[in-house]
Amino acid sequence: MPTTANKARRLLKKGLAKVVRRTPFTIQLLCPTGEALLPVQLGVDSGYSHVGLSAVSEKRELYSEEVHLRDDIVKLNAERKQYRRGRRYRKTWYRKARFLNRGNKKTGWLAPSLQNKLNAHLKTVEKVRKILPISQITVEIASFDIQKIQKMDIEGTDYSQGVQLGFENVRAYVLHRDGHTCQHCKGRSKELTLHVHHIKSRQTGGNRPDNLVTLCTSCHRNHHEGNITLKIKKSNGFKAETFMTTIRRTLMDQVRDKGIFIAPTYGYITQQNRRNLELPKSHVHDAFVIAGGKEQKRSPTTYFTKQVRKCNRKLFKGDRSHLPNTAPRFIQGFQRFDKVLWKRQECFVFGRRMIGYFDLRLLDGTKIHASAKIKDLKILESAKSFLTEVRRAHSSDSTRLSVSCVNFL
Repeated sequence: MPTTANKARRLLKKGLAKVVRRTPFTIQLLCPTGEALLPVQLGVDSGYSHVGLSAVSEKRELYSEEVHLRDDIVKLNAERKQYRRGRRYRKTWYRKARFLNRGNKKTGWLAPSLQNKLNAHLKTVEKVRKILPISQITVEIASFDIQKIQKMDIEGTDYSQGVQLGFENVRAYVLHRDGHTCQHCKGRSKELTLHVHHIKSRQTGGNRPDNLVTLCTSCHRNHHEGNITLKIKKSNGFKAETFMTTIRRTLMDQVRDKGIFIAPTYGYITQQNRRNLELPKSHVHDAFVIAGGKEQKRSPTTYFTKQVRKCNRKLFKGDRSHLPNTAPRFIQGFQRFDKVLWKRQECFVFGRRMIGYFDLRLLDGTKIHASAKIKDLKILESAKSFLTEVRRAHSSDSTRLSVSCVNFL
């Protein structure tokens, strides 16, 4: 359970405890004590890009954290697929094509991008369970009706008879929707040949009609050559809604397997309870409400965590260059994403040079120093896939603190 910094300092000085984690600062007692555990409820505000966590007891909030998940999985997988396909075409062109043996019939299989986000949810929950005696976990889940979001008055046969009913394919519908007119020059080129262009790349935006637009040959060619920029609003899509609908049951089942009572809740309940408490919209406030928080004293600090790429095994970098990407992992004992202390300020190594100079930044991208000397740095934590910094909780600014709450194990 959490304690004060003074008591933790005395226990460490007397040798009655040892440090097991720096952020959040956690100590483990080395002497036998009686069990005095209080019931703690953990609220999880699950999401596609962010996860909110809040652990609440009867009197106060013990833990508050906001996690930013990775959003580059799809792009990196597509790039890897491209390189592998090119290598097969160059090295093994004589082999017969094999494209019907890639199915995965394993029960519960998820796409790699979804599986990564699901694992991130489970890791954050497990991290809190290791430092606090969680007795109940409440998870916000949701099932979204995509067609209902697009058209509020949809009902009955409208679900099977959509806007593309009667058209041969998506291309025919997009041309009809745009009036067989280029949406950039509005038909001023008077060209008869029209192209259906992806606003976002197909790998990220898909072949949805919202991601397609009609262009003439000249505008289509000039856009790909970089001569013009399309002034067309990009559709946000429904990736977040689809993700939550896909993993909601899997998330509940895997958290339930930990042996802790778990209860589901829904977004409209969270919204109403947050409004009753007059709290602004944020992931940590939502998690506090989900955990059953009402009049409890809020935590003075919150943890901001960002998930980053673990390693980069690309041999070359650059679009058309062959610059070797074989920089050593460690440079004079420091590596990328190490948490360091520079002139009494905690920051992270985002870039390094062979001669011993480092680019220091905060997790939100704020630049601390573009070329800090190695003699001015002191390593605090080694790099990991989840980077954490301490901030002042529940305020509009992003003030960082160097002191965090102390937890007993």
